[in-house]
Amino acid sequence: MSLSLYALSVDAKDPVAQARFWGGLLGWEQADGNELLPDEKTVFRLRFLQSDVEKDRPNQIHFHLTSDTPEQQPATVARAIELGGRHLDVGQLPEELHIVLADPEGNEFCVIEAGNNFLANTAFLGELAGDGTRAVGYFWSKALDWPLVWDQDEETAIQAPSGGPKLAWGGPPVSPKAPKNRMHFDLVMSAGGDVEAEAERLVALGATRLDSGQEGAAAIPMADPDGNEFCILVGPRS
Repeated sequence: MSLSLYALSVDAKDPVAQARFWGGLLGWEQADGNELLPDEKTVFRLRFLQSDVEKDRPNQIHFHLTSDTPEQQPATVARAIELGGRHLDVGQLPEELHIVLADPEGNEFCVIEAGNNFLANTAFLGELAGDGTRAVGYFWSKALDWPLVWDQDEETAIQAPSGGPKLAWGGPPVSPKAPKNRMHFDLVMSAGGDVEAEAERLVALGATRLDSGQEGAAAIPMADPDGNEFCILVGPRS
């Protein structure tokens, strides 16, 4: 297997401020201003990329933060509010135990209650919860060589063999896709890997190649079977 998940990249009007918020909330180290280095349980970093596109709909991916104890959930919420987040009403019911928040640029995330079995043995960033089909869950399982840890009622989830956050897709109905998602996966090759061969492998799995519009671009832009953008980064990475 030559490809690995390098980062989840997030569009932001103020990438440094967004990195500061999420670094403060997750406890991840802020590097190079707009990147966060993960904790020991997480295999990918977070990158915040400059964009002036207005957010006009819920994101295709949102974060689920875990709570080890009943006291941790309100503490996490209070910390998020202190850093510049806010409560968000997305139609959640009073009996639902998770708490929905938004970061300073309106990106939705949830703080999950203690004792949630699905997120047991993950990480503080327990899940990237995505809007997507069963087919896209199968695609990413094969693309990253991560096992399926949930496959029921059209819902799927995968997790790195080493553990950490789950990547999950909720199944139909899938919301109409934005012209460009605000979040996308960045993949990297292992040393000596063949980038073009891996791109073709992903095409065979159901991906499509997108036009970068640039000669010698530093990334190969692609889309998964649901049309969600992702990139294979070209060149050495730390």
